[in-house]
Amino acid sequence: MEKRSLGNTGLNIAPLVFGGNVFGWTANEEMSYRLMDEFTDAGFNMIDTADIYTVRVPGNTGGDSERLIGKWLQRTGKRDKVVIATKVGGVFSEEKRGLKKDYILRSVEDSLQRLQTDYIDLYQLHGGTLEDPIDETIEAFEILKQQGKIRHYGISSIRPNVIREYARRSNIVSVMMQYSLLDRRPEASCLPVLEHHNIGVLARGWTGFLYRGKTYEWSLELERKLMAVTLPQLNAVFRKAIDPAKLSVFIAGDQDKAKAAK
Repeated sequence: MEKRSLGNTGLNIAPLVFGGNVFGWTANEEMSYRLMDEFTDAGFNMIDTADIYTVRVPGNTGGDSERLIGKWLQRTGKRDKVVIATKVGGVFSEEKRGLKKDYILRSVEDSLQRLQTDYIDLYQLHGGTLEDPIDETIEAFEILKQQGKIRHYGISSIRPNVIREYARRSNIVSVMMQYSLLDRRPEASCLPVLEHHNIGVLARGWTGFLYRGKTYEWSLELERKLMAVTLPQLNAVFRKAIDPAKLSVFIAGDQDKAKAAK
């Protein structure tokens, strides 16, 4: 498996990252373990999550994805073979939200406990605006890095002004952003700045442009089918973990279903 360096971190990651927002939601505990097993066995080595995943799912309390990843790490002993990224700053609850220093320093302890690890490879700001206490946020990340609780920090944002501000004022090593062949706005708004500072990019939303305006259930089904077509290697991973009868390739025969779902 080809590995790529993430910015100037020295972290070498496979070109595809597993988004852990499905763990404890559309993938139950058993399925989550199977997906992570097959994903890493295929040579991929980075899993991304967030502290708030999956707080909006009825019956969940948040931190569910981190918790399942932590159980899987303990179960498999693969901590030193996997790059773990998580995020802070989303709305956990009315009491647990924001990007103030004290909140971040408390939140990382909760994430470390759920992930059952003593360090996080990449700790990311989740969202952010120019109205946030940016200097305070940066200070918190720097403290955590000095303490060894995180190895690096970055930002996950769709706001170019926020991305540029953190690129200018902080030591972020990566930006997770919306970027695809049909959504190339970052090439003008952000990528030149990130290249100048040698900041890595984690692109997300590569199929998002294909199902805007459709129902969410239809979107999930279409994304599964598109992955089977465009990522055959990853498809092999899913086919080992999921009943093949439930995963169909998006071919001509499925177009009638897609039309019916419009």
